[in-house]
Amino acid sequence: MKKQHFIFLLATLAFGGLSAQTLEEAQAFYNKGNYEKAKPIFAKYIKTNPANGNYNLWYGVCCLKTGETSEAVKYLESAVKKRVSEGKPYLAEAYNEMYRFNDAVSSYEEYISELDKRKKPTNDLVPQLEKSKNNLRMLKGVEQVCIIDSFVIDKKRFLEAYKISSESGKVMMYDEYFQTNSGRQATVYETEIGNKIYYGDKQANGKLSIFSRNKLDGEWSKPNPLPDVINGAGNANYPYVLTDGLTIYYAADGKESIGGYDIFVTRYNTDTDSYLTPENVGMPFNSPYNDYMFVIDEFNNLGWFASDRYQPEDKVCIYVFIPNATKKVYNYEETDPQRLIRLAQIHSIKDTWKDKNEVNEAKKRMQSIDNEKPQSERTYDFEFIINDRLTYHQQSDFHSPQAKSLFNKYRQAAKELEQQQTELNKLRETYATAGEGKKAELTPLILKLEKQVDQLVEETKKLTIEARNTEVQTLK
Repeated sequence: MKKQHFIFLLATLAFGGLSAQTLEEAQAFYNKGNYEKAKPIFAKYIKTNPANGNYNLWYGVCCLKTGETSEAVKYLESAVKKRVSEGKPYLAEAYNEMYRFNDAVSSYEEYISELDKRKKPTNDLVPQLEKSKNNLRMLKGVEQVCIIDSFVIDKKRFLEAYKISSESGKVMMYDEYFQTNSGRQATVYETEIGNKIYYGDKQANGKLSIFSRNKLDGEWSKPNPLPDVINGAGNANYPYVLTDGLTIYYAADGKESIGGYDIFVTRYNTDTDSYLTPENVGMPFNSPYNDYMFVIDEFNNLGWFASDRYQPEDKVCIYVFIPNATKKVYNYEETDPQRLIRLAQIHSIKDTWKDKNEVNEAKKRMQSIDNEKPQSERTYDFEFIINDRLTYHQQSDFHSPQAKSLFNKYRQAAKELEQQQTELNKLRETYATAGEGKKAELTPLILKLEKQVDQLVEETKKLTIEARNTEVQTLK
């Protein structure tokens, strides 16, 4: 028995020495940020001693950094409960990824308060706290948008999924447009008449910024960086401009983003010759991951954007949606919190479907774009009467750039008029069968929409006349 006891003792000591050595190796991997290698080692320790606060912290961080956020929360919460306060910022990070922004704010505030009491620096944490507060504000304003389709594609060729009409311009990868092999993950937008481009490119400091160039007499001007209100913070890339020539969507990873690249919108102010302060387009378009390349085809009433949320490193998900004429948001107070998070995350595109006919019609439009013949094979794109002798069918029929621009504004206004009229008809139908309380609620909405429809009717008439007259003057 003594001999057996001695052998058992030796085995125990040997195992203990090996375990200590393995723990040191795991900590070395952890300190170097090699979480993949550290994770399985910490997993063994957590099984043998699940009450150890440090083990819970280390394993939780490894889960967080390797994409297992839900698993990470369980262990990081355990670490914090066991008074391992260093786990709080990691727990807040995990909460952010799970859209638990209230909890993220609380975790950051508690940890910052602890550090203040210990007279420790908090400079790095304050911006993270503010970002969590901003994320919470965005969750309270999730837009009601109908997403009709989504599909995963290789990140390097994601633009192949964007099927937009020629009237909306072109979007191309940087290397394809400029015929280079730079490997630059940047894009180019060219206007529908090919006289201006916006594109992402590197500045001297290595940061990506957005530039524009104009074509004059067949020659491209020198690159002109957009102002600091767009390029000033972080990287800016993936530009797209509406046919009004004033509204620009782009992606940036500055302090105003939820995480990674976020989609922003701004508008050129002709009165002040400057861009308005960019606005984050919010959720569900943006997320704690990279979201970018926001495109709206105004003539087919379809939109696209790309996101790498929940995707492997080399893949990206393309979402196709129906753009709203005016922004509508879910009622934060009346919507179930978990449902709101699902909608913000785009957990299921069917969650966004309210009108199946609307979805089916949008899918038909998308299919018609896929089946669209090349420009050279089309019979005509539209029918626009100039005078008794002339009817235009293609953009190239116009001789006057100004007339073409006015015509495109007319088509945009006509499309918006159609959308507003459809919305007005729906409200009127609802009003006809509603109770007195609901009718009182709908009345101001209907009156406002009727006024907007009347204004759009007048605007389309005015733009039609101006486009015709401008083209006729050019032909004289």
